[in-house]
Amino acid sequence: MEKVLITGIGSGPGRLLTERLRTRFEVLGVDRTPWEDHPAEVAVHVLDLRKKGFEDLLRTERPSHVVHMGFIRHFKGDPNRRHEINVRGTKQLLDHCHRYEVTNLVVMSSSYVYGAFPENPFYLDEDQPLSASRSYPEIRDLVEVDTMATGFLWRHPEIRTTVLRPVSVLGPNSRSMMAEYLRQERAPTVLGFDPMMQFLHEQDLTDAIAMTLEQDLAGVYNVVGAGQVPLHTAIEETGGVAWPIPEPLFRPGVRMLFGAGMAPWPPGAIDYLKYPVTLAGDALAQAIGFKALFGLEETFRSLRGRG
Repeated sequence: MEKVLITGIGSGPGRLLTERLRTRFEVLGVDRTPWEDHPAEVAVHVLDLRKKGFEDLLRTERPSHVVHMGFIRHFKGDPNRRHEINVRGTKQLLDHCHRYEVTNLVVMSSSYVYGAFPENPFYLDEDQPLSASRSYPEIRDLVEVDTMATGFLWRHPEIRTTVLRPVSVLGPNSRSMMAEYLRQERAPTVLGFDPMMQFLHEQDLTDAIAMTLEQDLAGVYNVVGAGQVPLHTAIEETGGVAWPIPEPLFRPGVRMLFGAGMAPWPPGAIDYLKYPVTLAGDALAQAIGFKALFGLEETFRSLRGRG
Protein backbone atom coordinates (compact mmCIF):
# COMPACT_ATOMS: atom_id res chain seq x y z
CA MET A 1 0.00 0.00 0.00
CA GLU A 2 1.12 3.53 -0.72
CA LYS A 3 1.77 5.67 2.33
CA VAL A 4 0.03 8.98 3.04
CA LEU A 5 0.94 11.43 5.78
CA ILE A 6 -1.76 13.81 7.07
CA THR A 7 -0.86 16.93 9.02
CA GLY A 8 -3.56 18.00 11.47
CA ILE A 9 -4.71 14.38 11.60
CA GLY A 10 -6.42 14.79 14.97
CA SER A 11 -8.77 17.52 13.76
CA GLY A 12 -12.31 16.73 12.63
CA PRO A 13 -11.36 16.89 8.92
CA GLY A 14 -8.19 14.86 9.62
CA ARG A 15 -10.13 12.08 11.32
CA LEU A 16 -12.69 11.91 8.52
CA LEU A 17 -9.95 11.75 5.91
CA THR A 18 -8.15 9.02 7.85
CA GLU A 19 -11.30 6.90 7.85
CA ARG A 20 -11.78 7.50 4.12
CA LEU A 21 -8.19 6.63 3.15
CA ARG A 22 -7.15 3.82 5.46
CA THR A 23 -8.49 1.02 3.26
CA ARG A 24 -6.58 2.37 0.24
CA PHE A 25 -3.41 3.76 1.87
CA GLU A 26 -1.15 3.16 4.82
CA VAL A 27 -2.00 6.25 6.88
CA LEU A 28 0.17 8.10 9.38
CA GLY A 29 -0.16 11.60 10.70
CA VAL A 30 1.10 14.41 12.84
CA ASP A 31 -0.66 16.93 15.04
CA ARG A 32 0.28 19.40 17.74
CA THR A 33 -2.06 17.62 20.19
CA PRO A 34 -2.62 13.89 20.76
CA TRP A 35 -5.39 11.84 19.15
CA GLU A 36 -5.94 9.36 21.95
CA ASP A 37 -8.43 6.95 20.34
CA HIS A 38 -7.00 6.78 16.82
CA PRO A 39 -7.28 3.48 14.89
CA ALA A 40 -4.62 1.01 15.94
CA GLU A 41 -3.17 0.68 12.45
CA VAL A 42 -2.70 4.46 12.09
CA ALA A 43 0.53 5.92 13.50
CA VAL A 44 -0.05 9.35 15.03
CA HIS A 45 2.86 11.55 16.10
CA VAL A 46 2.66 14.68 18.26
CA LEU A 47 5.04 16.95 16.37
CA ASP A 48 5.57 20.55 15.33
CA LEU A 49 6.17 20.93 11.58
CA ARG A 50 8.88 23.50 12.29
CA LYS A 51 10.98 21.10 14.38
CA LYS A 52 13.57 18.54 13.40
CA GLY A 53 11.37 15.69 14.58
CA PHE A 54 9.02 16.27 11.67
CA GLU A 55 11.84 16.15 9.14
CA ASP A 56 13.10 12.95 10.78
CA LEU A 57 9.64 11.42 10.37
CA LEU A 58 9.54 12.17 6.64
CA ARG A 59 13.09 10.92 6.18
CA THR A 60 12.41 7.58 7.88
CA GLU A 61 8.80 6.93 6.79
CA ARG A 62 9.14 8.29 3.22
CA PRO A 63 5.41 8.82 2.51
CA SER A 64 4.56 9.04 -1.17
CA HIS A 65 1.56 11.30 -0.46
CA VAL A 66 1.12 14.22 1.95
CA VAL A 67 -2.09 16.08 2.84
CA HIS A 68 -1.40 19.36 4.62
CA MET A 69 -4.33 20.56 6.73
CA GLY A 70 -2.48 21.20 10.01
CA PHE A 71 -3.17 24.92 10.34
CA ILE A 72 -4.29 27.19 13.14
CA ARG A 73 -7.49 28.72 11.77
CA HIS A 74 -8.93 30.23 14.94
CA PHE A 75 -7.88 33.58 16.41
CA LYS A 76 -7.28 32.55 20.00
CA GLY A 77 -3.83 33.18 21.40
CA ASP A 78 -0.82 34.94 19.93
CA PRO A 79 -1.31 36.04 16.28
CA ASN A 80 2.45 35.86 15.73
CA ARG A 81 2.42 32.20 16.76
CA ARG A 82 -0.45 31.51 14.36
CA HIS A 83 1.50 33.13 11.52
CA GLU A 84 4.69 31.30 12.46
CA ILE A 85 3.06 27.86 12.60
CA ASN A 86 1.00 28.34 9.45
CA VAL A 87 3.58 30.03 7.21
CA ARG A 88 6.92 28.78 8.47
CA GLY A 89 5.48 25.34 9.14
CA THR A 90 4.25 25.16 5.55
CA LYS A 91 7.61 26.36 4.20
CA GLN A 92 9.36 23.59 6.14
CA LEU A 93 6.88 21.00 4.90
CA LEU A 94 7.33 22.04 1.27
CA ASP A 95 11.11 21.85 1.60
CA HIS A 96 10.90 18.39 3.14
CA CYS A 97 8.49 17.14 0.46
CA HIS A 98 11.04 18.13 -2.18
CA ARG A 99 14.00 16.73 -0.28
CA TYR A 100 12.42 13.36 0.53
CA GLU A 101 10.77 12.77 -2.85
CA VAL A 102 7.09 12.98 -2.01
CA THR A 103 5.17 12.35 -5.24
CA ASN A 104 1.72 13.81 -4.35
CA LEU A 105 0.97 16.82 -2.15
CA VAL A 106 -2.44 18.32 -1.30
CA VAL A 107 -2.57 21.67 0.52
CA MET A 108 -5.87 22.77 2.05
CA SER A 109 -6.54 26.45 1.45
CA SER A 110 -9.90 28.25 1.71
CA SER A 111 -12.38 30.31 -0.29
CA TYR A 112 -11.66 33.14 2.17
CA VAL A 113 -8.33 33.88 0.47
CA TYR A 114 -10.15 35.63 -2.40
CA GLY A 115 -11.55 38.28 -0.09
CA ALA A 116 -15.08 39.64 0.26
CA PHE A 117 -15.61 42.77 -1.85
CA PRO A 118 -18.58 44.44 -3.54
CA GLU A 119 -16.87 44.17 -6.94
CA ASN A 120 -16.49 40.38 -6.78
CA PRO A 121 -17.95 38.59 -9.81
CA PHE A 122 -20.76 36.18 -8.97
CA TYR A 123 -18.56 33.16 -9.67
CA LEU A 124 -14.88 33.47 -8.79
CA ASP A 125 -12.60 31.13 -10.73
CA GLU A 126 -9.13 29.97 -9.73
CA ASP A 127 -7.42 32.82 -11.63
CA GLN A 128 -9.00 35.47 -9.41
CA PRO A 129 -6.37 37.36 -7.35
CA LEU A 130 -6.05 36.48 -3.66
CA SER A 131 -7.00 39.82 -2.11
CA ALA A 132 -8.26 38.91 1.37
CA SER A 133 -5.41 40.74 3.12
CA ARG A 134 -6.74 44.07 1.84
CA SER A 135 -9.66 44.07 4.27
CA TYR A 136 -8.92 41.11 6.54
CA PRO A 137 -5.24 41.34 7.56
CA GLU A 138 -5.63 38.69 10.24
CA ILE A 139 -5.78 35.95 7.59
CA ARG A 140 -2.78 37.11 5.60
CA ASP A 141 -1.05 33.90 6.74
CA LEU A 142 -3.60 31.78 4.82
CA VAL A 143 -3.05 33.92 1.72
CA GLU A 144 0.72 33.46 2.11
CA VAL A 145 0.32 29.69 2.49
CA ASP A 146 -1.83 29.47 -0.64
CA THR A 147 0.60 31.64 -2.63
CA MET A 148 3.58 29.62 -1.40
CA ALA A 149 1.96 26.29 -2.30
CA THR A 150 0.94 27.56 -5.74
CA GLY A 151 4.50 28.71 -6.40
CA PHE A 152 5.78 25.30 -5.28
CA LEU A 153 3.41 23.65 -7.77
CA TRP A 154 5.07 25.47 -10.69
CA ARG A 155 8.64 25.20 -9.40
CA HIS A 156 8.46 21.45 -8.80
CA PRO A 157 6.34 19.84 -11.51
CA GLU A 158 7.80 16.44 -10.56
CA ILE A 159 5.62 16.62 -7.41
CA ARG A 160 1.92 16.49 -8.23
CA THR A 161 0.78 19.36 -6.03
CA THR A 162 -2.86 20.36 -5.59
CA VAL A 163 -4.15 23.43 -3.76
CA LEU A 164 -7.81 23.07 -2.78
CA ARG A 165 -9.95 26.11 -1.94
CA PRO A 166 -13.20 24.82 -0.42
CA VAL A 167 -16.20 27.01 0.37
CA SER A 168 -17.51 27.05 3.96
CA VAL A 169 -17.54 23.49 5.31
CA LEU A 170 -20.41 22.34 7.53
CA GLY A 171 -20.95 19.13 9.46
CA PRO A 172 -20.93 17.73 13.00
CA ASN A 173 -17.11 17.63 13.02
CA SER A 174 -16.56 21.02 11.39
CA ARG A 175 -15.10 23.93 13.37
CA SER A 176 -14.87 26.31 10.42
CA MET A 177 -15.61 29.99 11.01
CA MET A 178 -18.98 29.73 9.26
CA ALA A 179 -19.91 26.50 11.05
CA GLU A 180 -19.34 28.14 14.43
CA TYR A 181 -21.23 31.25 13.29
CA LEU A 182 -24.26 29.22 12.21
CA ARG A 183 -24.28 27.25 15.46
CA GLN A 184 -25.24 30.42 17.34
CA GLU A 185 -28.87 30.71 18.40
CA ARG A 186 -28.82 34.37 17.31
CA ALA A 187 -26.50 35.05 14.38
CA PRO A 188 -25.59 38.75 13.94
CA THR A 189 -25.93 40.06 10.40
CA VAL A 190 -25.21 43.41 8.78
CA LEU A 191 -28.45 45.36 8.45
CA GLY A 192 -29.37 45.75 4.77
CA PHE A 193 -27.12 42.95 3.48
CA ASP A 194 -28.01 39.34 2.61
CA PRO A 195 -25.22 37.89 0.45
CA MET A 196 -25.46 34.64 -1.46
CA MET A 197 -23.38 31.90 0.15
CA GLN A 198 -22.11 28.43 -0.68
CA PHE A 199 -21.64 25.50 1.66
CA LEU A 200 -19.95 22.10 1.44
CA HIS A 201 -20.67 19.03 3.55
CA GLU A 202 -17.59 17.79 5.40
CA GLN A 203 -17.97 14.34 3.82
CA ASP A 204 -17.94 15.89 0.34
CA LEU A 205 -14.69 17.70 1.17
CA THR A 206 -13.23 14.40 2.36
CA ASP A 207 -14.22 12.78 -0.94
CA ALA A 208 -12.69 15.64 -2.93
CA ILE A 209 -9.35 15.21 -1.14
CA ALA A 210 -9.40 11.44 -1.57
CA MET A 211 -10.24 11.71 -5.28
CA THR A 212 -7.43 14.24 -5.71
CA LEU A 213 -4.94 11.72 -4.29
CA GLU A 214 -6.35 8.67 -6.07
CA GLN A 215 -6.34 10.38 -9.48
CA ASP A 216 -2.90 12.02 -9.13
CA LEU A 217 -4.29 15.51 -9.67
CA ALA A 218 -2.16 18.65 -9.85
CA GLY A 219 -3.25 22.29 -9.96
CA VAL A 220 -5.35 24.83 -8.07
CA TYR A 221 -9.04 24.06 -7.64
CA ASN A 222 -12.11 25.49 -5.95
CA VAL A 223 -14.32 22.96 -4.14
CA VAL A 224 -18.02 23.80 -4.01
CA GLY A 225 -21.17 22.12 -2.76
CA ALA A 226 -24.67 21.99 -4.21
CA GLY A 227 -26.02 25.44 -5.01
CA GLN A 228 -26.11 28.65 -3.00
CA VAL A 229 -28.58 30.46 -0.75
CA PRO A 230 -28.85 33.89 0.91
CA LEU A 231 -27.23 34.17 4.34
CA HIS A 232 -30.58 34.60 6.09
CA THR A 233 -31.81 31.32 4.61
CA ALA A 234 -28.70 29.50 5.85
CA ILE A 235 -29.27 30.88 9.36
CA GLU A 236 -32.90 29.77 9.38
CA GLU A 237 -32.17 26.33 7.89
CA THR A 238 -29.55 25.61 10.55
CA GLY A 239 -31.98 26.49 13.36
CA GLY A 240 -30.86 30.02 14.18
CA VAL A 241 -32.39 33.47 14.11
CA ALA A 242 -30.84 36.38 12.19
CA TRP A 243 -30.01 39.44 14.33
CA PRO A 244 -29.56 42.45 12.01
CA ILE A 245 -27.20 45.13 13.38
CA PRO A 246 -26.39 48.47 11.71
CA GLU A 247 -22.79 48.38 10.48
CA PRO A 248 -21.81 51.63 12.30
CA LEU A 249 -22.51 49.74 15.53
CA PHE A 250 -21.53 46.24 14.43
CA ARG A 251 -17.98 46.86 13.23
CA PRO A 252 -16.66 48.99 16.11
CA GLY A 253 -18.41 46.67 18.57
CA VAL A 254 -16.66 43.62 17.12
CA ARG A 255 -13.34 45.49 17.04
CA MET A 256 -13.64 46.36 20.71
CA LEU A 257 -14.75 42.88 21.78
CA PHE A 258 -12.10 41.13 19.66
CA GLY A 259 -9.40 43.35 21.11
CA ALA A 260 -10.58 42.42 24.59
CA GLY A 261 -10.58 38.72 23.74
CA MET A 262 -14.39 38.51 23.98
CA ALA A 263 -15.24 37.96 20.28
CA PRO A 264 -14.00 34.92 18.30
CA TRP A 265 -13.48 36.79 15.01
CA PRO A 266 -11.85 40.10 14.04
CA PRO A 267 -13.83 42.89 12.31
CA GLY A 268 -12.50 41.90 8.87
CA ALA A 269 -14.76 38.84 9.03
CA ILE A 270 -17.82 41.12 8.83
CA ASP A 271 -17.22 41.66 5.11
CA TYR A 272 -18.03 37.97 4.53
CA LEU A 273 -21.50 38.73 5.94
CA LYS A 274 -21.91 41.63 3.49
CA TYR A 275 -20.49 40.57 0.12
CA PRO A 276 -20.71 37.26 -1.75
CA VAL A 277 -17.67 35.03 -2.17
CA THR A 278 -19.21 32.44 -4.48
CA LEU A 279 -16.85 30.17 -6.38
CA ALA A 280 -16.94 28.39 -9.72
CA GLY A 281 -16.41 24.65 -9.25
CA ASP A 282 -16.25 23.62 -12.91
CA ALA A 283 -12.51 22.99 -13.01
CA LEU A 284 -12.49 20.27 -10.33
CA ALA A 285 -15.58 18.63 -11.81
CA GLN A 286 -13.91 18.45 -15.22
CA ALA A 287 -10.56 17.29 -13.84
CA ILE A 288 -11.66 14.38 -11.63
CA GLY A 289 -15.45 14.23 -11.95
CA PHE A 290 -16.07 15.61 -8.47
CA LYS A 291 -19.68 16.41 -7.63
CA ALA A 292 -21.05 17.06 -4.16
CA LEU A 293 -23.26 14.19 -3.00
CA PHE A 294 -24.95 16.10 -0.17
CA GLY A 295 -27.60 18.67 -0.97
CA LEU A 296 -27.95 21.92 0.95
CA GLU A 297 -30.79 20.60 3.10
CA GLU A 298 -28.70 17.62 4.26
CA THR A 299 -25.67 19.85 4.77
CA PHE A 300 -27.60 22.28 6.96
CA ARG A 301 -29.14 19.45 9.00
CA SER A 302 -25.73 17.91 9.63
CA LEU A 303 -24.38 21.04 11.32
CA ARG A 304 -26.28 20.43 14.55
CA GLY A 305 -26.10 16.65 14.27
CA ARG A 306 -29.59 16.28 12.81
CA GLY A 307 -28.52 14.21 9.79
